[in-house]
Amino acid sequence: MKFKTTLILLLVFIILLAGVVFIEHTSNKAKEKKEKEEKLTDFKAAEVEKISLKAEGQETITLQKDEKGNWQIIEPLVAEADNYEANSLAENFASLRIEHVVENQATDLKAYEIPKKEISLWVKGQKEPVKILIGMENPLDSTLYAKRADQAKVVLLPSYIKYSLDKKLFDLRNKEILKFETKEVQAIEVKSKDLTWKASRKGDSWILVQPVEALASNYQIDNLLDNLSRLKAKNFVVEEKKPEDLKSFGLDQPEFTVNLTLPESKELVFQLTKKNDKVIATNSISKKIIEVDSQIINDLNKKINDLREKKVAVFNSWEVIGITIKQQDKVIAAAKEKIKEKGQEQEKWLVLGEANKKEPADESKIESLIRKLEYLEAIEFIDRPANLSDFGLDNPRVKITLKVKPQDKEEKEIHLLVGQETPDKKQVIIKNNELSYLFRVDSSFLTELPAKPEDWKYVENKK
Repeated sequence: MKFKTTLILLLVFIILLAGVVFIEHTSNKAKEKKEKEEKLTDFKAAEVEKISLKAEGQETITLQKDEKGNWQIIEPLVAEADNYEANSLAENFASLRIEHVVENQATDLKAYEIPKKEISLWVKGQKEPVKILIGMENPLDSTLYAKRADQAKVVLLPSYIKYSLDKKLFDLRNKEILKFETKEVQAIEVKSKDLTWKASRKGDSWILVQPVEALASNYQIDNLLDNLSRLKAKNFVVEEKKPEDLKSFGLDQPEFTVNLTLPESKELVFQLTKKNDKVIATNSISKKIIEVDSQIINDLNKKINDLREKKVAVFNSWEVIGITIKQQDKVIAAAKEKIKEKGQEQEKWLVLGEANKKEPADESKIESLIRKLEYLEAIEFIDRPANLSDFGLDNPRVKITLKVKPQDKEEKEIHLLVGQETPDKKQVIIKNNELSYLFRVDSSFLTELPAKPEDWKYVENKK
């Protein structure tokens, strides 16, 4: 009896489950059908291989993917397309929602001004393109009257697609003109009527080699290279340049010539000049002459002192693990060491005394001085000094040694010689032993220097 009851309950459960599955399946199919009816197109944007745009009174624009999947313009000219813009076109029309069905069997397309515009999309695996004919704008909500060429119904499409349909040839072109990575550039030379300068990469640093040998500002050189690499065409002036075109636009004798040395001794040469308040440019790997943003002229017009590294010493304060101050016959030193405190290992500054005696340091004072030295900048550069004695550096007032341990790099020492203050006690001359030139700097940092070891020792605040 119990077995029979269980069997009956199992059969009831199976019947109910089958009913639920059937209802859900039917519901999903109905939902899929409804969603399909609400779309004018239903395919994946990635499957679109070719797009053609037509508009009244305008030339047809056709784009096609190459074997690498990059978009190319093939009509009305052959040029690289802007991949972002081309992919946006494909995405906007690949799954196109219908706002409203106007007529299921339209007979008079002229009433909707169809076709004012036309977009055709060739989808992978299909011989014929999906062609969408666009008519006038609905004055009530800015939707667009439209129909598929292979369907009879006229529908209203979302207003946002009109921005895609209004794209001009220039909008769809790739406007990037220089393709290089800043980190790949080994040397840069900029020539103008007023100045020629050259800088070479050495490890992590840029070094000026002309017209003066000096440490260059990594920020300034990299920023210039970044701006050059990101230059985009504001207008395409000439598609296939000839010698007469260069002469016509003044590029045979440009205001600026930029030579970039790339890996394997490859060179990229860039020419710019002003013509009727526009900046016209070309380069050695392009056949085009273009107009670019005028801001690049300001970048190229910088003076040598603007390109130089103004910091007396380039380091990060948190990487300093030792500092020594020598004044007359006094030597004051401190080092950062790992010590155990309350069961945990921590880095602490210790003042180094005689016989290797180490005492807790007033860390705030040491780190304040190190930060002052980190951001100490030149007011003026003194190049090719004849005699250090002329600046009080043959017998310097102070010698500062910083021991620096950059992450994943070898430990190094920075040696700074500090001369005598000017009579008004506002400036002082400093020499970094790694460099051949001198720095004139604000002398206010001198107030941070300790007069004796006790000045750096930790004093417990007792109340």
